[in-house]
Amino acid sequence: MARERRKNPDGASSRIARWRRWLLAVLLFAAVIVGALHWADLKKFAELVSRAEPAWLAGALALQVATYVLLAAQWSLVLRAGKAKRSMRELFPLTITKLFADQVVPTAGVSGNVFLVDRLAATGVRRAIAVAAVILAVIAYYFSYAIAAVTAVVLLWLRGGVPMIVIGLVALLFAVATAIPGAALWLQHKSRLPDWAKRFDSVRELFELISDAPSRLVRNPKLIAQLTLLNSGVFLADALTLQLCLFALGVQAPFAVAFVPFVMASVVVTLGPIPLGLGSFEAVSIGMLRLMGVPFEAALSGTLLLRGFTLWLPLAAGLILSRRELKRT
Repeated sequence: MARERRKNPDGASSRIARWRRWLLAVLLFAAVIVGALHWADLKKFAELVSRAEPAWLAGALALQVATYVLLAAQWSLVLRAGKAKRSMRELFPLTITKLFADQVVPTAGVSGNVFLVDRLAATGVRRAIAVAAVILAVIAYYFSYAIAAVTAVVLLWLRGGVPMIVIGLVALLFAVATAIPGAALWLQHKSRLPDWAKRFDSVRELFELISDAPSRLVRNPKLIAQLTLLNSGVFLADALTLQLCLFALGVQAPFAVAFVPFVMASVVVTLGPIPLGLGSFEAVSIGMLRLMGVPFEAALSGTLLLRGFTLWLPLAAGLILSRRELKRT
C-alpha cells in the first residue's frame, strides 16, 4: 500500500484534500446544530453581558485569550524540539479550531487531536512530529489536571472539609489521568501489536500513528514538565475567568471560591458522558459555588457567563475560522 501511494502522489493528495473538506464540512454542520439547540443559552449570555461590569468582562476575555496563547506555546515547544519550528501566529488559530472540533464532535478530545495532526501536517510539519505534539499535549493535560484536582481538594479541606463525593471523583480522575498518558506511552514504546489487536484496522492504524512519534520527544522529562506547567496556567486562567465573572456581577469572591467549583465541574464533564458537559458543568459549578457561600443567583449568572467565554465565544470563532479554511481547501 505504501508503495502504491508513492507511485501515485497526486491520487493520495486528492484523497487527503477530499478528507479535509469532509471533516471541515462535518464540523461546520455540527456547530450549526449545537448553536440551534442551545440558542436560549446564547441569548442568556448576551443578556448577562449587557448587565455586567464591562471592565471585569474585558479582563475575563483577556484571560481566555491567554489560555489559547499557552496552548499554542505548548505546541511551539514540541515543534521547536522536533526541528519543525512554527510561529505563534500560525499556531494560535489552530488552538481555536481544535477546541471547536472537540466541542462540536464530542469524542473525548479525539476529534480535535485528529484535526490538529492534519492541520500541522498541512503546514509542512512531518506527521510524526505532529503526532508527538498531540501525545505530549495529552500527557501534560492530564498531569496538570491531576495537580489542579489535588489543589482543589486541599483548598476545600482548608475551608472546613472535603465531601466524600469529591474525594471519589478526584480518585476516579487520578485513575484516568494515569491510564491515558500511560497507554499513550506504552503504545509509543511497543515495537509490535498483539496478534488479537491486529485484526482491528482502527487499532492498528492508531498504533502505527503513535509509534511513529519520536521517542526522544515523547519521553523527554524536561519537555513534559514544561508543557505541564504551561497547561497548569490554562487551568489557572480559566478559574480566574470565573472569579472575574463573579466580580462583574458584584460578588467579591476569593480565588479559592472560583477555583474549586471550576475544577470540580470540569472533572464531572471529563468523566461524564454528556456532550460538551451541557447541563452537568452548570449544575456542578452552581452547586459548588453555593457550597462555597456564593448566593444562588450570582452562582447561576457567573457560571453562565463563564460558559459564554469558554464555550460559546470559541464556538463562534471556530465556526468562522473553519468556514474560512473550508473555502481555502
